[in-house]
Amino acid sequence: MSSAVADAQTAELPRPVETRRGDMLYRQFGKTGETVSVIGVGGSHIGQASSEDLAIRIVRTAIDRGVNYMDNSWDYNNGTGADELRMGKALRDGYRQKVFLMTKVDGRTKEAAAKQLDESLKRLQADHIDLLQFHEVIRMEDPDRFFAEGGALEAFLDARKAGKIRFIGFTGHKDPAIHLRMLSMAREKGFHFDAVLFPSNVMDWSFRSFVHEVMPVALREGIAVQTMKPMGGKFILESKTVTPEECLQYALSQPTSVVIHGMDKMEYLEQTLGVVKNFKPLTHEQIAALAGKAKQAALTGKFELFKTTEHFDSTAKNPQWLG
Repeated sequence: MSSAVADAQTAELPRPVETRRGDMLYRQFGKTGETVSVIGVGGSHIGQASSEDLAIRIVRTAIDRGVNYMDNSWDYNNGTGADELRMGKALRDGYRQKVFLMTKVDGRTKEAAAKQLDESLKRLQADHIDLLQFHEVIRMEDPDRFFAEGGALEAFLDARKAGKIRFIGFTGHKDPAIHLRMLSMAREKGFHFDAVLFPSNVMDWSFRSFVHEVMPVALREGIAVQTMKPMGGKFILESKTVTPEECLQYALSQPTSVVIHGMDKMEYLEQTLGVVKNFKPLTHEQIAALAGKAKQAALTGKFELFKTTEHFDSTAKNPQWLG
């Protein structure tokens, strides 16, 4: 697909319905009937905050200021569950009822996925979560394992029937082709994902682009789009091509329901809330111009390490988590 065709298709994509309440923006979450804040609190960074008290303060301040989407994963922070444990404590005292709670599991087998989900529920001090996602779909064979007899989907379906989860999604950061294979296999098997998560940033626009290749498919099928890595960890900022505010403006201007953003300091939360408060979508021309500033750096692949290296691949470092 040429960049001109991709740009035109992206510009014409259906956008989730958006509403503003106070200083926060909310968007429709696919066909689920849910509405989520355009910013989600990234669980990995909650686990990395310098203290548990700070982590709890970040989560509760975010909720008090209108953020209602909470991201977690069973494997974050080297599998210690620090993010889920801290999130569980933060969501006490009535905060759980105010949020859309998500977590992810790595287990490729029914047994491993079910075990990890139960551990996550215990850490989160929750009897159910709103969205469970099949994590790190980064290998071409991962879709096969998800849908296989005795595979993770069976655990997900059992959990939904038991009321432990409400919605089902999948995540990955490696290559759009793998996401497209997962979506294609779901169609073949008559299964509809409620949500999908992938990277979206100024460099993704030009290099192995999830926005150009996966987002159109998901939106047209009514699958809620979640995006992540607006700054590629810290690496996109190290390219010196764009500012943090530009990164967030770009990510929020895409037709995603929520941008999951890591914030392990109060100043990062305040910076993000300020961008949302004053947010006006960039025009297609402004988006393309911003991506153009980062294009040459993007084409090297060295600033989106999650696509070109194993730096972000938790399950590559810990294959035993796959089951």
